[in-house]
Amino acid sequence: MSAATAAPPQLKRTLGPLSLWGLGVGYVISGEYFGWNLGLPLGGSLGMLIAFVIVTTMYITFVLSYVELACAIPRAGGGFVYGVRGLGRCGGYFTGVAQVVEFIFAPPAIAMAIGAYAATWRPGTDPRMVALVAFVAFTALNLWGVQQAAAFELIVTLFAVGEILLFTGAAAPHVSLERFAANGLPNGVWGIIGALPFAIWFYLAIEGVANAAEEARNPQRDVAIGFGSALATLVVLASCVLVCAVGVGGWEQIVWSPGDLVQTTAGLVPREGAPMSDSPLPLALGQVFSSNHTLYHLLIGVGALGLISSLNGIILIASRALFEMGRAGFLPRRIGKVHPRTHAPANALLLNLAIGAASILFLDTGRLITLAAMGAVTLYVLSMEALVRLRTREPDLPRPFRTPWYPIFPRTAQAIAAVCLAAMLWQNLSFAEPLLSVTLWYAFAALVAAAYYGIVVHWQPDVAANEAAVELVETA
Repeated sequence: MSAATAAPPQLKRTLGPLSLWGLGVGYVISGEYFGWNLGLPLGGSLGMLIAFVIVTTMYITFVLSYVELACAIPRAGGGFVYGVRGLGRCGGYFTGVAQVVEFIFAPPAIAMAIGAYAATWRPGTDPRMVALVAFVAFTALNLWGVQQAAAFELIVTLFAVGEILLFTGAAAPHVSLERFAANGLPNGVWGIIGALPFAIWFYLAIEGVANAAEEARNPQRDVAIGFGSALATLVVLASCVLVCAVGVGGWEQIVWSPGDLVQTTAGLVPREGAPMSDSPLPLALGQVFSSNHTLYHLLIGVGALGLISSLNGIILIASRALFEMGRAGFLPRRIGKVHPRTHAPANALLLNLAIGAASILFLDTGRLITLAAMGAVTLYVLSMEALVRLRTREPDLPRPFRTPWYPIFPRTAQAIAAVCLAAMLWQNLSFAEPLLSVTLWYAFAALVAAAYYGIVVHWQPDVAANEAAVELVETA
């Protein structure tokens, strides 16, 4: 059977609405445990709060728009597929690249946070080695099969949600609005811009529910339920974490370890060269309980499950994003193969592992978070444009879920995402130190992607095979 006529690799339909809720919350919940606190030195508590409100507005309008696409076109490629349908091949390709950047660079950041939690639990542990072991272990779980990975994800997510509720109950009685607001805007209103990518971390990757739509038993119904309930859960959890973690003792004490802070007449300041922490919740709890308290250890131990949940979940959706682009011929076709027994996208999972391992060894958490956030908001801008154009180009496309307040919601999400992208590109631009400039890395990734599209995708010699692959997407 020729490449043009062979049946395309298919994923198994095994997921229901509860599994999709578990995936949606699980993808994101690590953002409640770490990462967001790295924006506090830039925005302060009030700057982060304002950034959080802006970003929450963006995600509410975005998710309620993206669900329409996910229900109408339930494919593993998510934004890539919607981009091809709405924006054409080139627009779809770059939508897919943005999605891949987000999903590939988020997992190593999460793995590094798992390493930081392990070092908190057992001082002297090498965080990077723990991160590598975790990445390999959960890649292996996903190679085993999606049903096993999704079942594990649901169980761990339930524990992680319970841990945040337990943290909220333990910390809330000790919250002071005065301490929360202290040094609230250390860099003025410009600090809000710096805090935006870290506020995005509260929700980043929830759109991955759409990448699991092809594996849903009833995608036209289950995806909308899973998406909406996951977003509502995350808004509540993120609000609790932000207020309770900062309000216990001020934002400085959840950015740096106690031994790295010095009391001055201007307040608490970090010693020169002090590293920022990847474990803000243990730092907040340490101000309420002693390090020997049973509840303190329980919360730290269970808290690691939130990071594990997101690592496992985003590895799952990163492989689906790569798989779809390979299956359609927009990346090397070997990436679009599935394992004959487990039907897992094995080659995509192994590629994701290789890139993630290199990122753990050579990059740091803050830059990985920013790079993933840049990919995310680029995806949001392009996918919302695809939604609007599809309403015009394919008015008769079956849409089991329709965006409320159209076109206000998609255009609002698109506008906020564009502002966030511009702010992040400007904030992270440095020609003096290009190896430290996330903006230059992102620009380099875009140039490499453009070169690959122009040389390989646009001018593929096997035209018939390429046309058949693209048709899989365009007529999904």
